[in-house]
Amino acid sequence: MQAVVKTPRIEINIKGEIPDRLMSVLEEEYGEQIQLLEDNDEEAVNVFETDWYRDIKSKMTPGDNLKIYRENRGLTQAKLGEMLGAVPRQHISNMERGVRSISLKTARKLAELFKVSPEKFI
Repeated sequence: MQAVVKTPRIEINIKGEIPDRLMSVLEEEYGEQIQLLEDNDEEAVNVFETDWYRDIKSKMTPGDNLKIYRENRGLTQAKLGEMLGAVPRQHISNMERGVRSISLKTARKLAELFKVSPEKFI
């Protein structure tokens, strides 16, 4: 069984056999915000080992990675350009679309900024 509670600032996710005492505390504190989900006993799959993931990854470009990392950080193209040292927004846009390649120097700056390997952007 799985118990899930989500509030604006709290997320609780408990899996397995949940003791009655713990459930009563959760119900007392969170009431109807608790969702109980039944396990369907399906075996967990490592997504990184699936054909689907390998197919998607093989189609990803450095520009796709740049856009994903930028958006995940909530950065605009203009803000990212500023953080990279006055790189024009249009250059960021062109790199994301694959019109402009990402230089090794820029890839290193991006890697440092996003705390990933420079190879993500080359």
